[in-house]
Amino acid sequence: MAAQVLAAEGNQAPRQPVNEYPARFISGLGIGIIGIVLVAGGVALVLVASHQTGALRGWLIGLAVLIFVVVSVALRGLTPVVPGKARVVQLFGQYRGTIRDAGLQWVNPFTNRIEVSTRIRNLESAQAKVNDADGNPIEIAAVVVWEVRDTANAIYSVDDYTKFVAIQTETAVRHIAGSYPYDSRGTEALSLRDNADEITERLSAELTDRVKSAGVHIIETRLTRLSYAPEIAQAMLRQQQASAVVGARQRIVEGAVGMVKLALERLEDEGVVELDEERKAAMVSNLLVVLCSEQATQQVVNTGSLYS
Repeated sequence: MAAQVLAAEGNQAPRQPVNEYPARFISGLGIGIIGIVLVAGGVALVLVASHQTGALRGWLIGLAVLIFVVVSVALRGLTPVVPGKARVVQLFGQYRGTIRDAGLQWVNPFTNRIEVSTRIRNLESAQAKVNDADGNPIEIAAVVVWEVRDTANAIYSVDDYTKFVAIQTETAVRHIAGSYPYDSRGTEALSLRDNADEITERLSAELTDRVKSAGVHIIETRLTRLSYAPEIAQAMLRQQQASAVVGARQRIVEGAVGMVKLALERLEDEGVVELDEERKAAMVSNLLVVLCSEQATQQVVNTGSLYS
């Protein structure tokens, strides 16, 4: 029996989201003026009734009380809407639209008006310690610029849309950090450090997909912190320094070989000196030592013949 109940629940259609639409309202300025006039009339009736006796006095006081009750109920429908905020109108638990027009508006006085901020907000995620795609522990944090686009989804689809965005942001940051290596190490693969723009675009796309059910729009995301964890920072720094030294040495050797080749070709073309293969090898060795050495070389003057 329980299995049949679960199966029936599983076959039910998914709950349809509540999408935002404009609420019915009118300008509240006129209602406010009318309410002030009626209150003044009720006070006048009370003053007149104080000078009367008998049934007329009772009727005047009753009419004044009725006016006060009606005015108090009507004025309860006045709803101030601040620029950058909206009001979600709810009547007996049902969504009745959203007011986005700024100013003093009037709606059904028996409704609840839930205030929702539609301003652009910044959210900076907490610094997270995760492993990248290579398994290296890194520290990463991001800032997210977002706003509420659908107030109905923000109120009715999630429990607390602000906490929802914060939790989904941390989840997306952790997922992105674990999907790519920190450093590409000379390869063409995407990495967190070398491809910041592409990584933030993918972070924005993933986060947009995660929070769209809450009526939230992601404007921009940026990584605010990206570094190796302290326990491996020194080792990875030495590795980066070694890679930089190797790269620099490679460039130096490539340049030195080109210069030696050019020197030999110029000597041969201009007929300055004729060198056999053994002397060419010695000259190449000496030039490479001079060009590739990190320290200044000292010149040795040969006072004998070229071959002694």
